[in-house]
Amino acid sequence: MQWWEGGAADGRAVFFLHGCPDTRHAAYNGDAAARRLGVRLIAANRPGYGLSDAGASTHGSVADDIAALADLLGVGEYAVLGMSVGGPYALACAARHPHRVTAVGVVASPASVPELEPPYHRDDLGPEQQAFFSRLAHTTPREAVEQMRPDFEQYVAQLNPADPDDTALVRRFLAQLDPQDAALITQPGPTVDGRALGSDAAIAASVREALANPDGYLRDAAISFRTWDFRPEQVGCPVTLWYGDLDSNASVRNGRWLAERIPQATLVIREQTTHLAVLQEHWDDVLKFTATSATEELA
Repeated sequence: MQWWEGGAADGRAVFFLHGCPDTRHAAYNGDAAARRLGVRLIAANRPGYGLSDAGASTHGSVADDIAALADLLGVGEYAVLGMSVGGPYALACAARHPHRVTAVGVVASPASVPELEPPYHRDDLGPEQQAFFSRLAHTTPREAVEQMRPDFEQYVAQLNPADPDDTALVRRFLAQLDPQDAALITQPGPTVDGRALGSDAAIAASVREALANPDGYLRDAAISFRTWDFRPEQVGCPVTLWYGDLDSNASVRNGRWLAERIPQATLVIREQTTHLAVLQEHWDDVLKFTATSATEELA
């Protein structure tokens, strides 16, 4: 497993679960906030992303991976924070390891898609895309991978992450994002992991790591839009759900569905906020809740 650590080395541990396709790099922008708040921020690549070994992972197996990483790092109890597709994995950590996970933050994440009404996580899909997600819910993971593979391979080919020109790669990547999200990613920031945040070099490194191996994305896609292998009702710790009202990737109704089922859930809807902005503009608030809840649980 490939991971990164930031924030305060002796602080309260918060494990970050990235989106899809994405990597541990998505947590880098939280480094400064984590330092201010005394949080030890740990972000791990799921199987098939970056240098993490590929495998037939599930929400439950990833939760076990995080617990094993916590053991390796000498962490007993911890909080988890999931961004986008990482949200269900974060909830699975709490459902599977209730005596260790003290709080969960879920940011702009899909709910259990087949159980939504209508059964897809986005509200901007055309009829063909709606039918596609409906079919995914009734396939095996292997079949889902093969259904998703052609579009993903075309996406990677268009981006061409093997291009050594950082600036050209970043230009192609940003063109596929919401303009507000693209502006956030390119904001100059401090140096993390040897590169200045917001620079072409940092963004290109993140894109290359996320797309170097197709297995990570395809495995996420195979299980993220099917019925989960746990129930949100099993999550017993405090949970805050953050969603943006302008987010086309995960509409607010995903958050409402989760809030109705998780016993200790609080739903926060950010106005005039796009997908990445739900986290990138609010790292302090998100980490403050997660770490404070963890402290209260321990007390």
